[in-house]
Amino acid sequence: MLTPPVGTAAWLADHRHLPDPVHTDPAGIHRFLSSAAKAEQDELVARYPGVVGALDGAPPELRYAANRVVMRPVDPPYRNCDGQFLLFDPRGGGRVAQVFGNLAAANRIAVLVPGAGNRADNFSTGVGGLAYRAPAVQAADLYRSATASGEVGQFAVIAWLGYDTPDAVDISSAREDLARAGAVALRRLIAGLVAVRPHVTIALLGHSYGSTVIGLAAPELPPQVTDIAVFGSPGMGVDNVTQLRTTARIWAGQSTRDWIRWIPGVRLLGLGHRTKPTAPNFGARVFATSDVTDHDHYLSPGTDSLANLTRIATSGTDTRP
Repeated sequence: MLTPPVGTAAWLADHRHLPDPVHTDPAGIHRFLSSAAKAEQDELVARYPGVVGALDGAPPELRYAANRVVMRPVDPPYRNCDGQFLLFDPRGGGRVAQVFGNLAAANRIAVLVPGAGNRADNFSTGVGGLAYRAPAVQAADLYRSATASGEVGQFAVIAWLGYDTPDAVDISSAREDLARAGAVALRRLIAGLVAVRPHVTIALLGHSYGSTVIGLAAPELPPQVTDIAVFGSPGMGVDNVTQLRTTARIWAGQSTRDWIRWIPGVRLLGLGHRTKPTAPNFGARVFATSDVTDHDHYLSPGTDSLANLTRIATSGTDTRP
């Protein structure tokens, strides 16, 4: 079940019979807002920023403008932020999605889904204050790696913290409840991207528990999702790629120095996420992570892992071992 955006009650009470932000599909949202005159779009942003900023299927520039309004009264690090945000909801642990690149013109989009311990208040600073653990930093590094290659055209990266993550040391990280809710939100995000850019192709990159979210979302993802890459994964909720029921290529990486290797690839009494994606019998295309030193440096500059993930994110091409 999706969480209604801030301001939904007032939005639904509007005499114009505005589309339900939870039950209207993103294609319908896109048709409604794209057909509205600019003056009406601007008025909706000003009156209902919490709703417009969270509407999958809305034109990106409208969401950016709405979320700038939402962020104004919020404590740093967002108060003076001029980034491109598709989502900003400070309730609870918070939900944030930041864009790097020109999403409105992109023909290839990479979506980074982070794992346990990530919250709105450490989205740009990192879990434990470690910048290399921050989804915003990781996505920025991926975008810089892609543009530095000189081989990418209209490419964008989204750091998507659109679900409530489990605590890193909590039993909830071994369960799928939060991942299932995240999968619903992720499918809606992807539907919104396709509504805005019908001919786009998409790569999903899932770190740790984020890979479980992607695995549970996979069967209902559209064909525009051509590549799924997971790293430091405890499991995707299935035992092999066939059970993901997707046409996307499945990639997986796990460093030998990642503590996740000690997590059993099983499911028992509702705990665990089944077979590790790097296991030979899973069937994924395994990419090199030989110089990754722990669980959190898969997207760090200079690593073979980032180089491989860059190629997957930009074109889905085979990687060097």
